[in-house]
Amino acid sequence: MFKKRDRNEVRVIRHARVRKKISGTPEMPRLCVYRSNKYIYAQVIDDTKGITLVQASSLDAALKGQLEEVSKSEEAKLVGKLVAERAKQAGVNKVVFDRGGYVYTGRVAALAAGAREAGLEF
Repeated sequence: MFKKRDRNEVRVIRHARVRKKISGTPEMPRLCVYRSNKYIYAQVIDDTKGITLVQASSLDAALKGQLEEVSKSEEAKLVGKLVAERAKQAGVNKVVFDRGGYVYTGRVAALAAGAREAGLEF
Protein backbone atom coordinates (compact mmCIF):
# COMPACT_ATOMS: atom_id res chain seq x y z
CA MET A 1 0.00 0.00 0.00
CA PHE A 2 1.06 3.56 -0.61
CA LYS A 3 1.56 5.83 2.36
CA LYS A 4 -0.04 9.23 1.82
CA ARG A 5 2.21 12.14 2.82
CA ASP A 6 0.78 14.89 4.95
CA ARG A 7 0.35 18.36 3.44
CA ASN A 8 3.23 19.98 5.31
CA GLU A 9 5.67 17.26 4.23
CA VAL A 10 4.69 17.85 0.59
CA ARG A 11 5.09 21.62 1.13
CA VAL A 12 8.60 21.14 2.54
CA ILE A 13 9.57 19.03 -0.50
CA ARG A 14 8.14 21.70 -2.83
CA HIS A 15 10.00 24.42 -0.94
CA ALA A 16 13.29 22.52 -1.24
CA ARG A 17 12.76 22.18 -4.99
CA VAL A 18 12.14 25.92 -5.34
CA ARG A 19 15.12 26.79 -3.11
CA LYS A 20 17.45 25.07 -5.57
CA LYS A 21 16.69 27.92 -7.99
CA ILE A 22 16.04 30.87 -5.65
CA SER A 23 18.78 32.44 -3.56
CA GLY A 24 19.12 35.83 -1.91
CA THR A 25 22.13 38.02 -2.65
CA PRO A 26 23.25 41.24 -0.92
CA GLU A 27 21.85 43.29 -3.83
CA MET A 28 18.61 41.29 -4.05
CA PRO A 29 17.83 39.35 -0.86
CA ARG A 30 15.10 36.74 -0.49
CA LEU A 31 11.69 37.59 1.03
CA CYS A 32 10.70 34.33 2.70
CA VAL A 33 7.16 33.60 3.93
CA TYR A 34 6.09 31.12 6.60
CA ARG A 35 2.42 30.62 7.28
CA SER A 36 0.98 28.76 10.25
CA ASN A 37 -2.70 28.25 10.96
CA LYS A 38 -2.79 31.24 13.29
CA TYR A 39 0.08 33.59 12.32
CA ILE A 40 2.16 34.64 9.32
CA TYR A 41 5.87 35.46 9.30
CA ALA A 42 8.11 37.18 6.72
CA GLN A 43 11.90 37.56 6.62
CA VAL A 44 14.30 39.28 4.26
CA ILE A 45 17.36 37.02 4.06
CA ASP A 46 20.84 37.40 2.55
CA ASP A 47 21.74 33.79 1.72
CA THR A 48 25.39 34.51 0.85
CA LYS A 49 26.09 35.60 4.44
CA GLY A 50 23.34 33.48 5.94
CA ILE A 51 21.76 36.34 7.89
CA THR A 52 18.27 37.73 8.31
CA LEU A 53 18.25 41.43 7.47
CA VAL A 54 14.72 42.25 8.66
CA GLN A 55 11.68 40.33 9.80
CA ALA A 56 8.03 40.93 10.62
CA SER A 57 5.18 38.77 11.80
CA SER A 58 1.59 39.00 12.93
CA LEU A 59 2.94 38.70 16.50
CA ASP A 60 4.87 42.01 16.22
CA ALA A 61 4.24 44.61 18.89
CA ALA A 62 4.13 47.26 16.13
CA LEU A 63 0.95 45.65 14.75
CA LYS A 64 -0.79 44.67 17.99
CA GLY A 65 -3.49 47.37 17.95
CA GLN A 66 -4.22 47.05 14.23
CA LEU A 67 -4.85 43.29 14.19
CA GLU A 68 -7.94 43.19 16.38
CA GLU A 69 -11.01 42.02 14.43
CA VAL A 70 -9.15 41.86 11.12
CA SER A 71 -9.22 38.87 8.78
CA LYS A 72 -6.11 36.74 8.30
CA SER A 73 -5.64 38.04 4.76
CA GLU A 74 -5.71 41.64 5.95
CA GLU A 75 -3.29 40.64 8.73
CA ALA A 76 -0.93 39.26 6.09
CA LYS A 77 -1.18 42.48 4.08
CA LEU A 78 -0.21 44.53 7.15
CA VAL A 79 2.75 42.20 7.80
CA GLY A 80 3.83 42.65 4.17
CA LYS A 81 3.71 46.42 4.53
CA LEU A 82 5.68 46.28 7.79
CA VAL A 83 8.43 44.04 6.40
CA ALA A 84 8.69 46.27 3.31
CA GLU A 85 9.04 49.41 5.43
CA ARG A 86 11.73 47.77 7.54
CA ALA A 87 13.52 46.53 4.42
CA LYS A 88 13.49 50.04 2.91
CA GLN A 89 15.03 51.39 6.15
CA ALA A 90 17.74 48.71 5.85
CA GLY A 91 18.47 49.85 2.28
CA VAL A 92 16.74 47.01 0.42
CA ASN A 93 14.55 47.96 -2.54
CA LYS A 94 14.45 44.76 -4.63
CA VAL A 95 13.86 41.24 -3.34
CA VAL A 96 13.28 37.73 -4.66
CA PHE A 97 9.94 36.40 -3.40
CA ASP A 98 10.08 32.93 -1.81
CA ARG A 99 6.57 31.71 -1.13
CA GLY A 100 7.87 28.87 1.06
CA GLY A 101 6.23 26.08 -0.92
CA TYR A 102 2.76 27.53 -0.35
CA VAL A 103 0.32 28.17 -3.17
CA TYR A 104 0.40 31.83 -4.26
CA THR A 105 -3.11 32.70 -3.13
CA GLY A 106 -4.87 33.93 -0.03
CA ARG A 107 -2.56 35.07 2.76
CA VAL A 108 0.67 34.56 0.79
CA ALA A 109 -0.60 36.70 -2.08
CA ALA A 110 -1.91 39.31 0.38
CA LEU A 111 1.51 39.56 2.04
CA ALA A 112 3.13 40.04 -1.37
CA ALA A 113 0.58 42.71 -2.30
CA GLY A 114 1.22 44.56 0.95
CA ALA A 115 4.96 44.49 0.38
CA ARG A 116 4.53 45.80 -3.18
CA GLU A 117 2.25 48.60 -1.97
CA ALA A 118 4.89 49.70 0.54
CA GLY A 119 7.50 49.95 -2.23
CA LEU A 120 9.37 46.63 -2.49
CA GLU A 121 10.04 45.46 -6.04
CA PHE A 122 9.80 41.79 -7.04
